[in-house]
Amino acid sequence: MSQTTLNITAIAIFTITMTSLVGPLLGVSPAVPALIAAVMLAAATVDRFGWEGRGGTLLVDWFSQFSPDHRQRVLHHEAGHFLVAHLMDIPVTGYTLNAWDALRQGQGGRGGVAFDTQEVEGHLKRGTLPVSVVERYNAVWMAGIAAEQLIYGNAQGGGDDCQNVRQLWQQLGQPGDAETRIRWGALKAKTLIEANRPAYDALVSAMDGDESLESCLAALKTPNAA
Repeated sequence: MSQTTLNITAIAIFTITMTSLVGPLLGVSPAVPALIAAVMLAAATVDRFGWEGRGGTLLVDWFSQFSPDHRQRVLHHEAGHFLVAHLMDIPVTGYTLNAWDALRQGQGGRGGVAFDTQEVEGHLKRGTLPVSVVERYNAVWMAGIAAEQLIYGNAQGGGDDCQNVRQLWQQLGQPGDAETRIRWGALKAKTLIEANRPAYDALVSAMDGDESLESCLAALKTPNAA
C-alpha cells in the first residue's frame, strides 16, 4: 500500500473512532460508523489492488491544488528534473504539475517530468550498466530535491526519486552504494542548477504558464538561459 493510501486510511480510522465516541452524545446511530468503515475499507481495497494507490494520490493532489505555495514548490521541483535531464542529454518527453493531468496523459496518476529511459533499460536488459550512465540518472532523479533545497532551503518531495535510485542499485547488486549515490546526485544536480540559473528561471516561467514541451525546451535556449 502506498504511503498516501496509508495516510488516508489512518485519517479514516481516526474519524471512525471519533464518530463512535461522540456519536452517542449527538444522537448519531451506531450504524453510521459501521457504514463509514465499510465504505472506506472498500475504497482502500479498490485503490490498492485496482488503482495501485493512485486514487489516494489523486485525492491528496486535489486538496493540494488549493495551496499556491504547494504548486510553486512542485513547479520548482519538476523544473529541476527537467533542466538537469536536458543538461545530461536525457530526452524529456513531457511534464505535468499535478496528478490529474498525469492521469489524463497516461502517466499513472503521478505528476512529474517524463524521460526517455530506453538507454538505461537497454543496458539493464544486457546486464551491463556503465557507471557514467548511472551517475547521469542519479543526478536527474535527485534534481527535484536539489532544486527545492536551493529555492526553499529544504525539500518536502522526492521520496519516489530516492526510491528510484535505491531500486536501480538493488538491480545492480550494490544496494549499499545507494545512499552515497543519493547524496552525490543531489550535490551534482544542485551544482548544475546553480551554474545554469538563468536557464532554470526561464524554464520555471514557461512551466508555470503550462506551456508546451517544445516551448519549455526553447526557453532553455534563450540568450540568457544557457
